[in-house]
Amino acid sequence: MSARPAKELPDSSTWLNARPATLGDYRGRPLVLAFVNAASAWCMQRVGELAQWSARNPGRAQAIVVQVPRFDSERDPAHSLKLLRRQGAAMPALLDRDWRAWRDFAVESWPTLVLLDSRGEEHSRLVGAQAGDLEKTLNMLCEDALPRLDEDFAGTAEANAEPRATLSFPMGLAATEERLYIADSGHHRILECDHGGRVLRSFGLGIADFVDGGIGEAAFRRPQGVALLRDALYVADTGNHALRRINLSSGHVDTLCGSGRAGEPVEGVVSQPRQVSLNQPRDLVVAHNQVHLAMAGDNRIWSYDLGRRELHWRAGSGALESRDGSGHLAAFSQPTGLAQVQHTLYVCDALASSVRSLQIAGDRVQTLVGGRGNWEFGDADGPRGQASLQYPQAIALSPEAPLLWIADSGNGRLRVLRLGGGELSTVALPRPLHGPAGLAATDDAVWIAETDAHALLKYQPATGQLHEIPIQE
Repeated sequence: MSARPAKELPDSSTWLNARPATLGDYRGRPLVLAFVNAASAWCMQRVGELAQWSARNPGRAQAIVVQVPRFDSERDPAHSLKLLRRQGAAMPALLDRDWRAWRDFAVESWPTLVLLDSRGEEHSRLVGAQAGDLEKTLNMLCEDALPRLDEDFAGTAEANAEPRATLSFPMGLAATEERLYIADSGHHRILECDHGGRVLRSFGLGIADFVDGGIGEAAFRRPQGVALLRDALYVADTGNHALRRINLSSGHVDTLCGSGRAGEPVEGVVSQPRQVSLNQPRDLVVAHNQVHLAMAGDNRIWSYDLGRRELHWRAGSGALESRDGSGHLAAFSQPTGLAQVQHTLYVCDALASSVRSLQIAGDRVQTLVGGRGNWEFGDADGPRGQASLQYPQAIALSPEAPLLWIADSGNGRLRVLRLGGGELSTVALPRPLHGPAGLAATDDAVWIAETDAHALLKYQPATGQLHEIPIQE
């Protein structure tokens, strides 16, 4: 495309993790403006690819994330920064709260990468999650750049870094009457704890990698969902785009399917697990010898048969939509949470701010609450047709009651839906929750991964008490 001078960043933009700067400050070096929404799996996949290129090519180009909010909660700078950091995004970021930069740069869809050359003129742009050859385009951008200086290799230090804590952005939870299993996503590991928070075992080396083996060998990359069946813990290893399994007797970790890279899953028998692609599995549930997967990257529900080692596309067209129907005629908007009772799956559909049900016999999908469109959300209790959520992230079923607990992350609330036609209500907690993205329920408690606060909470419905469980290694 013909080169043209780039516009300046608007004064209304809020820098989230770096000192304020102008585009003029970056002249003399290629620059990438990544217009994204941090709630979008597709956007964050693109940011991850950009970060990987930058790590392989230090100093060649600077990248800036321009976070454009979809939900009201994302207009809060602290909340937007947490969403970015959940996915490991560490490059300078700013919040385009009123969409002014979006309009100034004539951006039309997420994600869009606007590439500026060293003169500050637009070189090209990549639009869409799969658009173009990212590495080739970035290499072309840097062809005429000045030689790198020593300081170019130092990177940009983040302001207001996350606190050092035992947990880092905990996500998925699984609970028994004696044990808790926590996907310690930011530390790339799975923890086994007692109910008092004492760490009994840690699975994963704590570095982002994709390695099978024993406790001292295996590695995960930003795992998010966990599900327990007898002596095995199944893991949605989101960053590795893989379904993993931990043998709790031996501590050995193996991969059931997933290549380590995002790709298009293919139905059929899995004879070579590392040659089968998945796309951002966020959560899973296991029952009746089936592992059901909420695949956020392709907006579908998949099932893996443990006996036949077979992958099956169960429901969802793949389009980013909210539509009821049977099997592939239905559509989801970034499913992120699953729960199951008997032959019914419940699906937390994040971008549609809804909870859906999927009848396994016939794969019929129906919306229970929310789901009036990807831009419709709210904070209303009441009958299902009137109630609303905002960017829910996780669900859990009570073992002994027809109650579905919902981590309403965008509203910072714990919600509960009474099954069998009941209403949606808000649990009266003593304080708001900070980005909850994981839930588990036992007979007397609801366990909450307070993701943005790096904490584990225990809520007791019988008494209304809420308290933090200190995780002790």
